[in-house]
Amino acid sequence: MTSTPAGPATSTPPNPVRRTIAITVGVLVVLVIAFFAFAGLYTDWQWYRQLGFDGVLVTQWTARVVMFLVGFAAMALPVFAAIQLAYRLRPVYARLSSQLDHYQEVVEPLRRLAMWGIPVFFGFFAGFAASAQWETVWLWANGVSTGQKDPQFGLDTGFYLFQMPFYSVVLGFASAVLLICLLVTVVVSYLYGSVRVGQRELRISKAARIQLAVVAALYLAVQAVSLWLDQYKTLTTQGERFTGASYVDVNAVIPGLAILSVAAAIVAALFIVTAIIGRWRFPLIGTALLIVSSLVVGVAYPWAVSQFQVAPNLETYEAPYVTRNLDATKFAYGIEGLEKTPYEAVTTAEQGQLRADADTTASIRIMDPAIIGPTVRQLEQYRSYYQFQNPLDVDRYEIDGKTQDAVVSVRELNLDQLGTAQSWYNNTLVYTHGYGVVAAKGNERTDDGNPVFLERGIPTAGDLTQNEEYEPRIYFGESSPPYSIVGAPEGSDPVELDYPRGEDGADQTRTTFAGDGGPNIGNPFNRLLYALKFQSTDILFSDGINEKSQILYDRNPRDRVQKVAPYLELDSDPYPSVVDGRVVWIIDGYTLSNNYPYSSIVSLRDAISDTTNTQPRVALDDVNYIRNSVKATVDAYDGSVTLYAWDDQDPLLKAWQKIYPSTLKPVSEMSGDLMSHVRYPTDLFKVQRAMLGTYHVDDAQSFIRRDNAWRTPQDPVTPANLQPPYYLTMQMPGQDKPSFSMFTSFIPASVGEDERNVLLGYLAVDSNAGSEAGKKGEDYGKLRMLEIGADVSVPGPGQVQNEFRSNASVAREVNLLQQGQSDVLNGNLLTLPVGGGLLYVQPVFVQASSGTQLPQLRKILVSFGKQVAFEDTLQQALDKLFGGDSGATAGDDGTTPTPSATPGATPSPEPTDGTSTPPAGVGDETARLLQEAREVMLARDDAMQKGDWAAYGEQDERLTNIIDRLIQLDGE
Repeated sequence: MTSTPAGPATSTPPNPVRRTIAITVGVLVVLVIAFFAFAGLYTDWQWYRQLGFDGVLVTQWTARVVMFLVGFAAMALPVFAAIQLAYRLRPVYARLSSQLDHYQEVVEPLRRLAMWGIPVFFGFFAGFAASAQWETVWLWANGVSTGQKDPQFGLDTGFYLFQMPFYSVVLGFASAVLLICLLVTVVVSYLYGSVRVGQRELRISKAARIQLAVVAALYLAVQAVSLWLDQYKTLTTQGERFTGASYVDVNAVIPGLAILSVAAAIVAALFIVTAIIGRWRFPLIGTALLIVSSLVVGVAYPWAVSQFQVAPNLETYEAPYVTRNLDATKFAYGIEGLEKTPYEAVTTAEQGQLRADADTTASIRIMDPAIIGPTVRQLEQYRSYYQFQNPLDVDRYEIDGKTQDAVVSVRELNLDQLGTAQSWYNNTLVYTHGYGVVAAKGNERTDDGNPVFLERGIPTAGDLTQNEEYEPRIYFGESSPPYSIVGAPEGSDPVELDYPRGEDGADQTRTTFAGDGGPNIGNPFNRLLYALKFQSTDILFSDGINEKSQILYDRNPRDRVQKVAPYLELDSDPYPSVVDGRVVWIIDGYTLSNNYPYSSIVSLRDAISDTTNTQPRVALDDVNYIRNSVKATVDAYDGSVTLYAWDDQDPLLKAWQKIYPSTLKPVSEMSGDLMSHVRYPTDLFKVQRAMLGTYHVDDAQSFIRRDNAWRTPQDPVTPANLQPPYYLTMQMPGQDKPSFSMFTSFIPASVGEDERNVLLGYLAVDSNAGSEAGKKGEDYGKLRMLEIGADVSVPGPGQVQNEFRSNASVAREVNLLQQGQSDVLNGNLLTLPVGGGLLYVQPVFVQASSGTQLPQLRKILVSFGKQVAFEDTLQQALDKLFGGDSGATAGDDGTTPTPSATPGATPSPEPTDGTSTPPAGVGDETARLLQEAREVMLARDDAMQKGDWAAYGEQDERLTNIIDRLIQLDGE
């Protein structure tokens, strides 16, 4: 059977119309993508320009583009050169195997594309990687001298902060480039016959030999430099016991790295020799010896020194290097100026023992900002679409010449509560801002257990806003809407809801934003760009937008500061203050590093995590250097950001100021009012206490033995988390007068069955920056440590909380408070050094178990040594604890009669239980009834245990009658 041979295959010519359509669609897709990218970049620039920080964005764009181009070229050009050389220097008449012929047939049609595409492919990856490292390069280029020398090599510590990270990046990048060049050279040489593999031999052409040997030599030369740099990295490497070069590192590892570096350089030279003479034996032997040397010199010898020399004589050999670590760590964390005082705390109280500490006891904050949030919300929210942050913040104000601790918050929007009123128009154009600051005294309560307000109401009124030009509107806050559109021509009718109260019978007042808070979107082009950014056609077509309209977005104060100062790690607790007639958010910024020589590394996330911040967000976790270098403010009305160089001697800040010039103001430009609200930052104090658990010791022997290691106690109220530090006006031993401070305590670092919850240390820092314009207070940031003597057992927070819970008298009182479906909430457990010992104070709140929950302060728990008191007011509790007059100001019982509405403010809701100040004599009868109730409860419990249910019912009925009478007295 014969077959007709097939004729030549015919191909259909491409359809020109389809080709044109495909090209057109492709061009349109590229244009659309490009326009979206342009919209994002342009709107970002508009945002920065409006704030006056456009230079920050331009610097970032410029740096990223430059580094991308450098990285692309540094990778693509060598790879292209390696491919071109390997191909052009191939043997022309090489006899190839059938397999290689097949490979060439496959590769040849794509050869030109591959020779250009492979370098471009790797170049793009390298460009993006280099772009991500622009900050490292810019810090290297703008690094400054610190004036501090490392104790091992005598180099300025700026070398470790600025130069060493850059050298590491460059060497890593160069190694990657050379490895890829080596790889593509081998592949191309093999495909085109320059490298042939036989059964018993490997043949390499002269050209391939030279190229491979030179690339290998360059790679080994880079490794030699890298090994030399590794000597300096030992000073920032976390060791078994501490960070920095130990005895083993100094006497074995560092000399070994120097030897290996020289050996690698010699092997690199041998590869150059091979390129010239054609003998591979010498570099191959050298490479083998280098590997063996790295095992002997780099691993075996340091291990032997550690096991047989250092381990049996740890203190003798390691002490000098531990001392280096102690000094460097204390400096890097700002704890080198710690003032330590031995404190032989007494645990028994005598009558009048607190008289000398009357000012401190009168200033104790009994209003817990983590608990009274719902109470403030019930009394001050007024409408469902308002909300307050929970927990509240802590600040202080000068009232009638005296400093008053306060718990504060701002009234912000909660658009989720608008319900069916939600629409794009309402959410974007009408409900645009919150209104007013609410502040309450930290150390007082009303008769019914509510806060005593310093500032409240809508319109706002009180002690904090006497300035006639006070601006209460909150356009920028922690819960502001994602974006709002505000502004209108002068004379037009206001659209924005100002507050739910009006004049002449109107139910609301409206306003128009009059500041400069966001980019203008009055023209169609900007409206189109922002419609794309927020994916909203309403922005494009709404007739509520006019030529004066501004769009406000990125409104969280922390986010705004982070965008204009991207080099800062920001404190987790921004707080609002009334400053010079404006509401401003105050935010602390830190410069961090993990390259300070001999300073121990700490996990920033773990250090700042506690009850108030259970899931911290950090950019850099492991750090060993921190400075509170910047204080930032964000105006709550117009969102303007101001950065102050708080620590202008910080070398990292100096470098960043050179990178971002003209973004920081000197501290001298701070107003006195702003300075009076600046406080020591929470996160910095948490990091310092984490380090002081181990680094409170001064001698190397104690550090090595760990015989006096401390830790932060768990929160006695929420044991799953660490106890947070607390702000408090207090007087430490050695201070002339009370000062606004922050404190924490320490217990032994033992765990498991050996855990002891006794107090070993008490740390406080002066947190008051002062009130003089542009000048810090002399004692601001002063760390004071009380070291409690081991011969006296002072109970720790957990032990005190357990005492409160197990005390029979307290338990009976708590049972009474829980009558009528009520919950009892324990407030923050405060610790104060007063009366020669340590006083614990804990407010106790009561709220309904369900329905409207309004925590009200009902009782105060106090403890001194083993003694406990549980009374209605702080003064009564202290008097009972110390057997009479505790020495506080006469008549100061920590309560204030329930105030009437502040003039000019919307009246707050009346207390739901109708309580008021009791008349004379009622208190005596109440006390008698409470005592009788205690006795009845004991009798009832006894009857239940005996199974005498008749007696149990009789006593229960008596208890009910007593409670009814108590309720009646409370109403009177």
